[in-house]
Amino acid sequence: MILRPATRADLPAVLALLADEEKVVDPASVVVTPAYERAFADIEGDPRNEMLVLVDRELVVGCLQATYVPGLGRGGAERALIEAVRVRADRRGGGLGRELMTRAVERARARGCALIQLTSDKRRTEAHRFYASLGFARSHDGFKRAL
Repeated sequence: MILRPATRADLPAVLALLADEEKVVDPASVVVTPAYERAFADIEGDPRNEMLVLVDRELVVGCLQATYVPGLGRGGAERALIEAVRVRADRRGGGLGRELMTRAVERARARGCALIQLTSDKRRTEAHRFYASLGFARSHDGFKRAL
């Protein structure tokens, strides 16, 4: 299993993972719009952002986005914000999510981050149990506002 930054060639596979959590979406069926192209280019070109993919024999089986946020709290240390965590529906239950998150934690620690925070839709109760099993605690309530 390899964890690496996503390349442009991985974009359809990443979008397929994000399209539907409950079933496997064929990356060949994904339409990569100019908006997705721009967003990926912005992530790829920003040293504080990375889209990571977990690859098993050339098959993208998981992904997440890590954003490294500078702050004045915690002695000026960065924090890692983890979002868009996905594992292929047909590969769940075998420890890939744990491996993906463990490696993301290691990357953040190596970068000098003081903490990792993540967001998860309130309806994803299984994901919440999973994050708790990794040592994440529900410490804050979050708010979002569409613009």
